[in-house]
Formats: sequence, structure tokens, C-alpha cells
Amino acid sequence: MHDFTDNVVLITGSARGIGYAIAEHFAGAKATVIILDLNQDAVQKAVDQLKAGAEKVFGYVGNVTDSAGIEELFSRIVREHGKIDVLINNAGVTRDNLMIRMSEAEWQLVMDINLKGSFICTQKAFKHMMKARKGSIINMASVIGLMGNVGQANYAASKGGLIAFTKSCAKEFSKRNVRVNAVAPGFIETEMTASLSDEIRKEYASVIPLGRMGSTDDIAQVCMFLASSNSNYITGQTIAVDGGLTMH
Repeated sequence: MHDFTDNVVLITGSARGIGYAIAEHFAGAKATVIILDLNQDAVQKAVDQLKAGAEKVFGYVGNVTDSAGIEELFSRIVREHGKIDVLINNAGVTRDNLMIRMSEAEWQLVMDINLKGSFICTQKAFKHMMKARKGSIINMASVIGLMGNVGQANYAASKGGLIAFTKSCAKEFSKRNVRVNAVAPGFIETEMTASLSDEIRKEYASVIPLGRMGSTDDIAQVCMFLASSNSNYITGQTIAVDGGLTMH
């Protein structure tokens, strides 16, 4: 069992889905959990749900693409909670379309949130972590960033870029004892996949060596490992949590 007592863990895009599951696991491990998302009602709902089983859960509303806003917000979080030990760049979107039909707006929105947003949050968090000379940054990539996918050129480019970004930051930040890693989920059961037909589920499962989709808990557990002292000698890595889908 991980114990994150006295650790402040900030998770972007955490009002629902994988981000919420990660927040739930860290809250259960006694961390001070910071929920950051766009919608005030969604943030408040997530905080209220998590506070039923944990005391140190706090919600903030912010847009990861707003550099000045994020800098001000992160400074406020440090003032109110003392520090940021762990940043998980989870906020992300998809706007799927075939390349020939993809609009520049569909391309740019995905790049702005998935890649630029992670750049902004990483830069602003590192300013605080470098002073403390400790920290763990975890970027939520995707197996699509490793293997590509039809109709997801924008998403694949953003997640592939995030993997390369992770490696560069790991090299830059290592002198300040700040580790940077990425998690690349495969096919994961979420609210969005819950509406898929049994036929599509079987089709997905047929290409996964373990023969099933993963859970949000699978992702959260790897994030907890990468945030903990158990992974002190790991940086610049991308861990695929995909049931063997992308094994070499």
C-alpha cells in the first residue's frame, strides 16, 4: 500500500473518467488531492464524492491552455497547500476525423489541450518543484501515440509529442531531482466506452493479448507507483498499460 501523507498531488482533467479514478486512489492513500478541471459544477461534484471517504480533497477551476491563469492558479495552490509534489497531466480531448476531412480547428484544439496544456502545466509546476528539489510529473500519453490510428492523426500527434516532451523534460529536470514519466493507456473501460456494443468490445478484446479491456484502476495504480519513492530511479520512461497491445 502506498502512503502519500503530506504529499500534494495535482491532477488535471480529474472531475471524471481516468483522472477521477486517479484522484480517488491518491485520496485513499492519504494525499492532499487537487482536482483541476474546466467546469465548476463538475469539479464540485467530484470533490463532494471524494470527500465522502477522504478529508484532504480540494477543487479548482482552470483552463490548462491559459498560461497566465495556470501560473496564478499554481501559485495559489502552493500558498494554500504549501507545495506541489506530484503533477499528473491528464487533461485531454479527442476530435476524431479522417485526415482528408480533418479541419484545422479539430487539429488545433487537440494539440492545444493535449500537448500545449501539458507544456504549460509542467513549466509552471516545475518552477515550484525545482525550489524544493523534488517532484514527480506524470504525463498521460496513449498507445495511439506509439502506434497511430485511423481517424486520429491529431490525437496520435499530440500523444506522440507528449512522449518526446516527457523524455526532454526528464533530461532537463533531473539535476533538480524532479522525475518525469508518461503512462500510455490502451483500451480502457470508461464512461465513454460503456456505450459500446458487445460486438465492438469483442473486436477490441481480440487484438489485446490479455483478451480484455483495462480499467481506470489499472492506470491509477501505475500513476501511484510513478509518484512514489518506489520509482525513485525511473525517469524519462513511457509505461504502456495496454494488456500487451504494443509489446515489441
